[in-house]
Amino acid sequence: MRFDASGKVSLDHIYTAPDPRTYFQVLRPLGYCVPQLAKPYFGKLVKEYREAEGVAAPRVLDIGCSYGINAALLKYDATMDELYARYDGSGPESRAGLLERDRALSRSRSPANPLRFTGLDASVSALAYAREAGFLDDTVNADLETGDPTPAQRARLAGTDLVISTGCIGYVTERTLTRVVRVQGGRLPWMAHFVLRMFPFDPVEEALDALGYRTTRVDEVFKQRRFAGPQEQRGVLEGLAASGVDASGLEEDGWLYAQLYLSRPRARRTSP
Repeated sequence: MRFDASGKVSLDHIYTAPDPRTYFQVLRPLGYCVPQLAKPYFGKLVKEYREAEGVAAPRVLDIGCSYGINAALLKYDATMDELYARYDGSGPESRAGLLERDRALSRSRSPANPLRFTGLDASVSALAYAREAGFLDDTVNADLETGDPTPAQRARLAGTDLVISTGCIGYVTERTLTRVVRVQGGRLPWMAHFVLRMFPFDPVEEALDALGYRTTRVDEVFKQRRFAGPQEQRGVLEGLAASGVDASGLEEDGWLYAQLYLSRPRARRTSP
C-alpha cells in the first residue's frame, strides 16, 4: 500500500475509473459511511436555506464530489447501502448498462423538493459518469488550489447557494473555497464541511472569517471509514498526537472520524 503525506493510505485509483464500481467495492470493506451520516445535516441546511432565502431549488456545489454520491443521496433519497449493492459487480457488466440503470433511478425518483447539483472534482472520469447518470446537473473539472477558475468555470460556479464537502478538506484548502466565494459577485453561499479530525480547520475558518463568514462546529463526531490497516492507523495516530488531538476512544479504536463545520454569513444567526 502507498501512503500520502498525512499518513492515510492512498486510494487515488478509485476516483479515476470510468464507473463507480471500483470506488464502492474498495470502500465497502472499510465501512465508508460519512455521506450517509452527513445526509440529514445537509438536508436540514437545505431546508433552512430555502426558508431563509426563499429559493425553491437551491444550487449546491459539492467539492470533491467524485461520482456524485452526495447528490444521489440528497436528490434521489438513495442510501449508501443501496449504492454499495448497486455497484457490487452483480449488475450490468458494461458502463453503458450501469448508466442506463442509473438514469432509470434518476427518472423514477423525481424529488419533491428539487436541488441542482454542481460537482467540482479533479477526476474527469468520475465527473463524466455522475453527469451522464443524472446525479449531477453540471460539473467543473478544475484544481482551484493552483489557479483561478477559467471564465467558463466561473460561469458554472456562479450562483451557488450552498457549498458542501465530505472529506476533501485537508487536500482542498482555503484557497479553493476563497476562489469559489469570489466568483459569486458579493454573495456568500452557506457552507457545510465534514472534515477529518487529522486536518486542522483553523486556516479555512480564518479565511472565511475574512470574507464575512461566521463558523460553528457541531459538537459531535462522525465515522468516516475504518483504517485500511495497522500502518495507516499508526501514521494517523502519530499525526493526531503531534497536533495535540486526543484520539482516545475514537481513532485509537480503529476508525477515522470527521467533524462538521457550518459557515454562514455573519449577518445571519448561525446555529448548529
